[in-house]
Amino acid sequence: MSKNILEYSIVIGADRETVWKTMLERATYEKWTSAFCEGSTYEGSWEEGERIRFVGPGGDGGMVAVIAENRPNEFLSIQHLGEIKNGVEDTESEEVRKWAPSFENYSFSDVEGGTKVDVRMESLPGFDEFMNTAWPKALATLKSVCESAGAQTAHR
Repeated sequence: MSKNILEYSIVIGADRETVWKTMLERATYEKWTSAFCEGSTYEGSWEEGERIRFVGPGGDGGMVAVIAENRPNEFLSIQHLGEIKNGVEDTESEEVRKWAPSFENYSFSDVEGGTKVDVRMESLPGFDEFMNTAWPKALATLKSVCESAGAQTAHR
């Protein structure tokens, strides 16, 4: 089954370091990713080569991945390997093999007024509508959180 490439971008009025940190720190990660699943979080590390689990409330459903590349404040690549159902990782089933591995990549660049975040991800047909609704909401929340965090930092 072929995967679709979906791309999303936003300019955030904060420096790359603030955006990167806000995107990945657990408390603020949970705020912006609530657009995909309220109460979602992660278990594991953002370090390159490390496994990470993206889980919903209760931790019994979600995705399992590895951090394929991590260049702080510049680029992050997540290689999705499978899904988690009822707390069990599935990287082998025929259903998972239809889409895994797939990549979710984030690029950060300096632009006038702040940082441009570009998201490029592989998606299975049928998930595009959900992603095209959730991603703009998620990025708008990330922008709001980053800009309020940047304002707090500027006033210290």
